[in-house]
Amino acid sequence: MCLLVVAWKSHPRYRLVVAANRDEFHERPAAPLGWWADDARLLAGRDLRAGGTWLGVSRSGRFGAVTNFRELERAPAPDAPSRGRLVPDFLAADVPLEEFVAATAGAADRYAGFNLLLSAPDSLHYLSNRVAGASRALAPGIYGLSNHWLDSPWPKLVRARGRFASVIESDDADVAALFDLLADRYPAPAEAMPPNDVPADLERALSSPFVLHERYGTRSSTVVLVGQDGHTTVAERRFDPTGVQTGATRLEFDGVA
Repeated sequence: MCLLVVAWKSHPRYRLVVAANRDEFHERPAAPLGWWADDARLLAGRDLRAGGTWLGVSRSGRFGAVTNFRELERAPAPDAPSRGRLVPDFLAADVPLEEFVAATAGAADRYAGFNLLLSAPDSLHYLSNRVAGASRALAPGIYGLSNHWLDSPWPKLVRARGRFASVIESDDADVAALFDLLADRYPAPAEAMPPNDVPADLERALSSPFVLHERYGTRSSTVVLVGQDGHTTVAERRFDPTGVQTGATRLEFDGVA
C-alpha cells in the first residue's frame, strides 16, 4: 500500500506539490534518495531487488510515481516486467509525455496491476492498466492516489487529501507540515475500512496513512516541490520497522521552467 497526494497547477508558487508514502516489506532492500550513478539525470530512491523506483524526478522537469493496484485474487505472470521500471524509463525518455503514455498503454497488459502518475512541465497524466478509460490528462487540481483508482475514497486517502489541501492554502507549502500529514498513524474505524482479505492486524495497519507493522509498512516519506521557475526540492525521510526515523535527505536543483 502506498499513498500520494498531489497538487497540479493549484498553488501560486509551485506548479507541482507532492506528498507521498512508500509502503513495502521491510526485508526488501532499497537505496535512499539520490542522483543515480548510472544516469545522473535521475533523482530518486531505488529498489535494489528489481532496479526501479517508486517516485522520482529528472533534471528535465519530469516527475513520475507508480503504485501497485490492489488485487489479492490475481497473481502477476511469472515473466511480468517490473512496474518499478516505468518511472525511470519515463524520466530518462527523450520522447514527449503523450508518446510515452501511448507506448506504455499499448504494453500495459504485460504488467501486474499499476497506477502511474507522470508529469512534464506542461502536463500531468494518469494511467492505470486496471481501470477502464483510466489513461487521461489531468486538469489543474488536487488528486489522491493509493492502491486503487485515482481519488478512490478510502478513508486514509480522504483524510490525507483534506489535510494536504489545507497545507497548500498558504503561499509557501510548508515541508514540515507536509511530512506531518504523512506521519498520520491513526487507523480508520473498522466499519470504514475497505474490503481486505488480510489478517486483522495488517488490515488495521493498512488503514492509516503511515503504515506501521512489523513485516510491512511505510519505509519512506517524500515531499516534492516544483516551482513555477523550475526550481525543484525533493526531501525524503526513512523509517525502520518500528516507525523510527533512520535517515533524511533533502536535495534541490534548478530544473526546467
